[in-house]
Amino acid sequence: ITALKDNRTFIISPYFDDRESKVTRVIGIVHHEDVKQLYCWFCCQPDGKIYVSKAKIDVHSDRFGFPYGAADILCLEPENCDPTHVSIHQSPHGNTDQLPRFEIKNRKAETFSVDFTVCISAMFGNYNNVLQFIQSMEMYKILGVQKVVIYKNNCSHLMEKVLKFYMEEGTVEIIPWPINSHLKVSSKWHFMQDEADIGYYGQITALNDCIYRNMQRSKFVVLNDADEIILPLKHPDWKTMMSSLQEQNPGTGIFLFENHIFPKTVSTHVFNISSWNTVPGVNILQHVHREPDRK
Repeated sequence: ITALKDNRTFIISPYFDDRESKVTRVIGIVHHEDVKQLYCWFCCQPDGKIYVSKAKIDVHSDRFGFPYGAADILCLEPENCDPTHVSIHQSPHGNTDQLPRFEIKNRKAETFSVDFTVCISAMFGNYNNVLQFIQSMEMYKILGVQKVVIYKNNCSHLMEKVLKFYMEEGTVEIIPWPINSHLKVSSKWHFMQDEADIGYYGQITALNDCIYRNMQRSKFVVLNDADEIILPLKHPDWKTMMSSLQEQNPGTGIFLFENHIFPKTVSTHVFNISSWNTVPGVNILQHVHREPDRK
């Protein structure tokens, strides 16, 4: 997360996107009223000429009342220019030496290296739900997930050890997410509950970054929280489930799954495994009773 000089714009990462036209899509956070104009400064390869274009700022509508929101800063790339880096500035004039430069990711097309990547948007609040996290990770692996990307603000010392294990195994990728060193963050989802700069630790920005970060690498990107698991009822794993869903819905790019609540207040004593009692967190195998659906 890089703050621009005005401290009203924060850059996460630029991504090359040529699905409709040749653009650099910069994932960022902006103040929805104060940021009116931004310019993209490209250094064209191989001649090194500087090209400046006015950015289109698309602030996502889901700000939930907070003044700062996720934004796509769209920079139309010049013809015959294959920039590797971009700078973002409030002015079309000035000295490029002073501007931070950001590498444009996804410039080279890759083949999908994994089928399923899970994005977990913000681990914060000294997160210590270790048992549930491990159960979820192991369940994801059974279902066919090869990569879990976690935007980590902070967690407990024990959780750090667990994350290290999964990183060494190759399952987990950690993206540092120190958003509270830039903005006053809320752990609530709506401004009416907590008058901060941005809601839920910048969750929407993190999820958008995760989609583009894995766009060339993963066939499917799954957006859910650490306490959510998509559980197929008719299929053994996600791969067969998604093949079936895609056959029924040809050409569909997004699938939404209805969620159900399994309250912690209702327990069953099956899977009361004594060696797990020393591990902090919720044993999800003991909470198998579902709340009535609230449509």
